Amino acid sequence: MHQGRHFLQIPGPSPVPERVLRAMDMPVIDHRSAEFGELGRTVLEGSQRIFQTKGPVIIFPSSGTGAWEAAIVNTLSPGDKVLMVETGHFATLWRQMAGRFGIEVDFVPGDWRRGADPAEVEAKLTEDKARAIKAVMVVHNETSTGATSRIAEIRAAIDRAAHPALLMVDTISSLGSVDYRHDEWKVDVSVSCSQKGFMLPPGLGFNAISEKARAAAKTNKMPRSYFDWEEMLKPNANGFFPYTPATNLLYGLREAIAMLLEEGLDNVFARHQRLAAATRAAVNHWGLEVLCQEPSEFSPVLTAVLMPPGHDADQFRKIVLENYNMSLGSGLSKVAGKVFRIGHLGECNALTLLGALTGVEMGLSVAGVPHRSGGVDVAMKLLEQRPQGNASPHLKVVGT
Repeated sequence: MHQGRHFLQIPGPSPVPERVLRAMDMPVIDHRSAEFGELGRTVLEGSQRIFQTKGPVIIFPSSGTGAWEAAIVNTLSPGDKVLMVETGHFATLWRQMAGRFGIEVDFVPGDWRRGADPAEVEAKLTEDKARAIKAVMVVHNETSTGATSRIAEIRAAIDRAAHPALLMVDTISSLGSVDYRHDEWKVDVSVSCSQKGFMLPPGLGFNAISEKARAAAKTNKMPRSYFDWEEMLKPNANGFFPYTPATNLLYGLREAIAMLLEEGLDNVFARHQRLAAATRAAVNHWGLEVLCQEPSEFSPVLTAVLMPPGHDADQFRKIVLENYNMSLGSGLSKVAGKVFRIGHLGECNALTLLGALTGVEMGLSVAGVPHRSGGVDVAMKLLEQRPQGNASPHLKVVGT
């Protein structure tokens, strides 16, 4: 029987802070009342600040998968061609969904150890003389691998190719944890959900949309009903929804947005970078290998760790759970049994992370995984450094 609190160190759902739990612990109110309209306007406007956009943010009672679907059915038509990049498990799932809607996907192969290559995107778009590609679809932070794609550089690549394709980005595991700028990077559709950087239970899906995306939605041929943007935007203007909303999750969203803005987004991003750098420092000291191979793409949200040959990652995770009451993320599809993932997102702080890394290091010993002890000490020394303003030690130690 386990004592003490459970350490949930998966890369989402992330632990729900006490403030958010208390905010959701409220009676359901009339979703046609003036009180609800005020709540709706607050969370819609607050979500714009998190996406860093002045355009509409639409909130669906759905998972992130529902938000994926909304992005597709509002902008594309059966038979359209899109460009996607194989960055990992979730990029592959988005590709499968697009295929089910009759979308032709040019899927650039990848090795699951890097983000999307802006040069490859530019080359593909430059080759597309007929401008058949209707959208470039990229996962910002690939949760299965711990690699973050460089969206600003991908936008620059699209612009250099002078291509009219929409830019659609999955920010499901990055929003509220990794620097993301919907307007500045000229993203047309940003897809997200509630259970990662927003620190909520699963149940809300988000689309931030540009005027270009909204124009595409007025001419595309894909049937939709529940996920129709225009049907949402009409009542959203006054803080309401066309169908019953997830009221108590919206209470939690209001509180989560307040927490993020109180800390300041730049500070939130710097904190995640710092925790990620400390995690990688521990992993490298142990003599293990980080799955992501490109330092500029190391994820601030999670670190995927390769197990040495002859050692099963799922068996290791089981040992850690049984002995130390801590859940680590599993490897998915191509990397199943080969990697475990340490989540360090949301409400995570230095003490929480050091507790998690201690559990990993003890687990390596119990599981008989070859490693060098002292990784926690290395991480602690890094975290003892006081960051200067919004600067992060990540900038100095990405190669450690």
